Amino acid sequence: MRIDVPARVTRDGTPAAAGLSVAGRLGHRYRRTRGRWLWGAAAVLCAAALIAVTAGAHFARPARMGTTVASLPYWSFRDGTDTVLANRQAFTEVSPFIYGLSGSGQIDVQYPPGQPQVTAGISRLRAAGLRIVPTIANMTDGRWSYPAVAHMLHTPALMNRHIAAIVGLADRENYAGIDIDYEGLRAGDRQAFSTFVTRLAAALHAHGKILSVAVFAKTSDAGYGGQNVAQDYAAIGRAADQVKLMAYDYHWNGSPPGPIAPIGWVRSVIGYARTQIPASRIVLGIPLYGYDWAGGHATDLTGQQAEQLAVQHGATVHYDVASQSPWFSYTDSSGRTHDVWFEDPQSSAAKFALVRQLGLGGMFLWMYGDEEPGTWPRLHRSLASGAGPAAGPTGRP
Repeated sequence: MRIDVPARVTRDGTPAAAGLSVAGRLGHRYRRTRGRWLWGAAAVLCAAALIAVTAGAHFARPARMGTTVASLPYWSFRDGTDTVLANRQAFTEVSPFIYGLSGSGQIDVQYPPGQPQVTAGISRLRAAGLRIVPTIANMTDGRWSYPAVAHMLHTPALMNRHIAAIVGLADRENYAGIDIDYEGLRAGDRQAFSTFVTRLAAALHAHGKILSVAVFAKTSDAGYGGQNVAQDYAAIGRAADQVKLMAYDYHWNGSPPGPIAPIGWVRSVIGYARTQIPASRIVLGIPLYGYDWAGGHATDLTGQQAEQLAVQHGATVHYDVASQSPWFSYTDSSGRTHDVWFEDPQSSAAKFALVRQLGLGGMFLWMYGDEEPGTWPRLHRSLASGAGPAAGPTGRP
């Protein structure tokens, strides 16, 4: 399936496509934001202390440090489940991307009802003691849909029903909580979205469930466009148990070639987020994929596919130290030049380290499929050095 999304403008003024979800590569299109701001170690420590002192009264629920979330889209759910279970001690939570919204705003599945690999996978993950916190995205028939969520945000009765439906789903399916990924919102939705998140959090907490909310990466409140303005980091951070920071797609399939999540930019995004959200609630998004650019556009790749392409074409894989990203170029049989940037175990490890160094609440891994096997030993080592999982939140897995 393909996903059509509205156009937006990047920070340098060039047109770009609206970002897709952390688990929303249904049509295999996945875009995010950009920025730059490096913090020194002393500034980080001072900011963290200031946040802890000034915001403590507003963030009374205990921190849940060390959350490691596997974000599993339904199309790679079976293999993703196998990978998670093979590395069980590294994970605390799984976020299956399986729910969207119908044209009328009702919660709907994004896979054929009763699809064996999804239902069986959830059962296996649950039996292993992992928290199940599925994603609900504003997707209708595989495409992002603003109308599916906009009417609800501005109609009190519909918001009430939607919140009740989400809580009912979490109760009925015995989920530990719900992850909300509503994208393509507009600046005028800001207060309504904050109200929705606040009320949904209260309703879920009353039932012993947690709320996770995915947010676009930005380095200022405005960010780069309407959907960034619509997400009030501070308001979301006061309400949600986890704020999933989608710090990827600095370059994406509609941009010129370049690193997907350059480490300096990721640090800058975290730096701004920490001024608005308690660090213990920030869950950093780490991509496990790549792009192959040719002719002004790119196709998506898994890490293994990128490595295989390099071998197939006899290309030398370089490692850009500044961005902490691997890349290579090759020429195809038609004479077209390709530029490939992707994530590998080394680039992932650099981001794992940020979670520990900056005292974040955890990380979520976008497991698009066929991740590099070397990623998992790096993850285990990172967790063993201080970013390990802690006790889970209220609510059963």
